[in-house]
Amino acid sequence: MSEEVLQQATPGLIPGSGTARAAKPTRLSPSFISWLQAGPMMLVFLAFFLIPLVFVVIVSFWDYNEYQLLPAFSGRGYTDTFEGCIAQLPDLCTIGKTYLMTLKLCFMVWAITLFVGFWVAYFLAFHVKSKTWQMGLSLLCTIPFWTSNVIRMIAWIPLLGRNGLVNSGLVKTGLINHPLEWLLFSEFSVVLALVHLFTFFMVVPIFNSMVRIDKSLIEAAYDAGATGFQTLVNVVIPLAKPGIVIGSIFVITIVMGDFITIGVMGGQQIAAAGKIIETRVNALQFPAAAANAVILLAITFLIITMMSRIVDIKKEL
Repeated sequence: MSEEVLQQATPGLIPGSGTARAAKPTRLSPSFISWLQAGPMMLVFLAFFLIPLVFVVIVSFWDYNEYQLLPAFSGRGYTDTFEGCIAQLPDLCTIGKTYLMTLKLCFMVWAITLFVGFWVAYFLAFHVKSKTWQMGLSLLCTIPFWTSNVIRMIAWIPLLGRNGLVNSGLVKTGLINHPLEWLLFSEFSVVLALVHLFTFFMVVPIFNSMVRIDKSLIEAAYDAGATGFQTLVNVVIPLAKPGIVIGSIFVITIVMGDFITIGVMGGQQIAAAGKIIETRVNALQFPAAAANAVILLAITFLIITMMSRIVDIKKEL
């Protein structure tokens, strides 16, 4: 057999040596590997978010009557939502007041969860030296999630009710003469329950950002004569901005669409954007419900965009 034929039959053999040379493995480009890694999550995101969202937008422009959907282009879902609003200007119409109340509750919950979550994360990151204790205390924050939201909300009713433990204790100690009516089925109880439910979503991202701060930067600030407050403002907070923004996005998106907590803790007396959607769905007015969902999504997206302008999360992470 000639050398030419031998090389064709055994391309891995080195001429003149009887040893086989391993064929070079085909290398995939880094971009292709990145797409492969992100592919499954992209498919999940497409199937469970983008496609349903497109359907919601489409349905929001359908027509409807008392008992069925009419797949014909119509803006009735939006016009019915804002019906009479222009005539009532400069006063706000009912839907305007409802969205304003939603924004108000969202802002209060965001501010309180940010304050509480920041200091809890600060304590875990800078005052708890042991990694084991840091992880243990972080897991301790997840204890409320061992039960459902409904159970956690109902647990507040015996405490805040007219004859609950808080009112009974205040009356017995003589601090008040009559039970406080605003403790339950009010904005106070709604905000309290939402803060209780969602503070954890603020703690984790901020703690994740703070724990990655190089402690030598803190020591350098103290060595330069900075006070604790100056170090907090000029070192810790700027470096913790990504976690603050991510936690804020979590809290805002959840609270903006919440209607169960607001309904239960508000005694069905406080209107919210999520409650409007629920009412429309129960009335089988799906285009109107979809229209309100699109409006709520647009407002939430606008808020998130404004927050993203404060810090470039991709760059910081």
